[in-house]
Amino acid sequence: MSCKGLLGFGQQLFRRKVVDCTREDSRLSRCLNTFDLVALGVGSTLGAGVYVLAGAVARENSGPAIVISFLIAALASVLAGLCYGEFGARVPKTGSAYLYSYVTVGELWAFITGWNLILSYVIGTSSVARAWSATFDELIGRHIEKFFQQYMSMNAPGVLAKYPDVFSVVIILILTGLLTFGVKESAVVNKVFTCINVLVLGFVMVSGFVKGSIKNWQVPENISLEYNGTQEQYGVGGFMPFGFPGVLSGAATCFYAFVGFDCIATTGEEVKNPQKAIPIGIVASLLICFVAYFGVSAALTLMMPYYLLDKNSPLPVAFKHVGWEGANYAVAVGSLCALSTSLLGSMFPMPRVIYAMAEDGLLFRFLARVNERTKTPMIATITSGAVAAVMAFLLDLKDLVDLMSIGTLLAYSLVAACVLVLRYQPEQPNLAYQMASTNDEVDNNESVSTSESQAGFLPEEEEKYSLKAVVFPQNTDPSKLSGFIVNVSSCIIGFLIVTFCSLTVLGKDALISGSTWAITLLVIVFLLCLICTVVIWRQPESKTKLSFKVPFLPVLPILSIFVNMYLMMQLDGGTWIRFAIWMLLGMVIYFCYGIWHSVEASYSAPTDAERSTDNNVDNCK
Repeated sequence: MSCKGLLGFGQQLFRRKVVDCTREDSRLSRCLNTFDLVALGVGSTLGAGVYVLAGAVARENSGPAIVISFLIAALASVLAGLCYGEFGARVPKTGSAYLYSYVTVGELWAFITGWNLILSYVIGTSSVARAWSATFDELIGRHIEKFFQQYMSMNAPGVLAKYPDVFSVVIILILTGLLTFGVKESAVVNKVFTCINVLVLGFVMVSGFVKGSIKNWQVPENISLEYNGTQEQYGVGGFMPFGFPGVLSGAATCFYAFVGFDCIATTGEEVKNPQKAIPIGIVASLLICFVAYFGVSAALTLMMPYYLLDKNSPLPVAFKHVGWEGANYAVAVGSLCALSTSLLGSMFPMPRVIYAMAEDGLLFRFLARVNERTKTPMIATITSGAVAAVMAFLLDLKDLVDLMSIGTLLAYSLVAACVLVLRYQPEQPNLAYQMASTNDEVDNNESVSTSESQAGFLPEEEEKYSLKAVVFPQNTDPSKLSGFIVNVSSCIIGFLIVTFCSLTVLGKDALISGSTWAITLLVIVFLLCLICTVVIWRQPESKTKLSFKVPFLPVLPILSIFVNMYLMMQLDGGTWIRFAIWMLLGMVIYFCYGIWHSVEASYSAPTDAERSTDNNVDNCK
């Protein structure tokens, strides 16, 4: 392959999507309001984990200081949530992180993001459906499990489940039918279940503060109890029995409790006022979820000593401890409602990501068909529901659940990187960079561009590549040079963050032992990252007005990327091998189908810049 051919192939991989938000040509129904989005975000985020997670983390990691663990986890989640909020205001279209990557960093990264989001949602749907089935079966005395183990047992440990879960398949098919029936109807059902769940959690919090005692936050020191035949240590007592490392360890686990709010970002073409409703929905849902997790964990540790909590069903045991056993019925109802909303929250965004990718030509085009009556992506909904149902029916999902984390954290990282890059770019002809501007601003930008073109020069062409231009840029507005500096610095920061996280995880023993070389290497990586952050900070920001912007750039997106990468590095080797297999399958689909059928490839203009300019002229008239 010649150099010219190789360059053309590289341009294909990183071509960016041109989005025109001035045209209202969506085939989906705009029927959701801000309250619908908040309910969707709370329902998908505040799942059954709130009924289990608090007990396990308090007993093994944080003790009563679990409330601080949830606070740290919530702050880390807000970092990602704010980045999603800005892009929801900037690009109010269906596709979430997939679309955000496409308009910013190119097609290949967009496909990788979308492909991993699909995996996350499929596994999430299947695992929550099995949890719903198991919870319901537990309430009725495990009759379903006994029947299927007796008559339909499957003996393939590590691959298949102990028995085919027919009930979980029925649940998935019912919700698939609901989603194909219409998005408004699905939102109504979600709001009902979410409200019941929040009411039950409110009852738990009030009960805890009424029946609890602050003495349970001041337990004796050096606690050691027998659990499952083994002697276990439970810290040294007090409010923070495992110390601050225990609080951080608990925060890492609690972070995953806030995963799910990103489903709001997939509703861009189904919201009445997406540029305001999406940021408000994301921030409000995270705030409500934090209050719920904080309140439930505080109530639990006040009702009984943390080391006596049951790891699997903490709330029933806690209510029994204070003599309110009848409250278990309320907990059971809340748990089933939480699982229902969590399941709907996993199923709702999945077909919309598939629809967005298929409409762009990166997946098979028949998946982009929309039902004319219900205005929903019916084929994508049915296909994704069928795949999730088969997985729930046959597979043991315990070993696959960590793959959800890789897909979600990768998406969070790319969205944060896109915000970092996009805010320092010059006003691009590609409307994705200024689509939220008012008409007056667009007209002004166009007139300025026209006058500059007639004068025969652009301001950025006067800048020369020098160290002074890097630290002390001449222009007050972003230029091609400042945009290039930010792009290069962002790539370096990404590499340094991966290096830093790898060193802290793989070289943990060397760091604990106080190894000089390990500490020196970490300090060097940190200082280089700090220098690149300062360089980005010195560059002029875009003045495009948006309904919502991420504050404290560039620090906040960089912190978000660091948190996400660090959590990804915590996953085991088996998870990364499965991730590699899934990515290999995705690359086969992309290079054999997607790259050739991409809608962006259908433009015949000589260059991306000329094509974008032509589009801008049409869009801004």
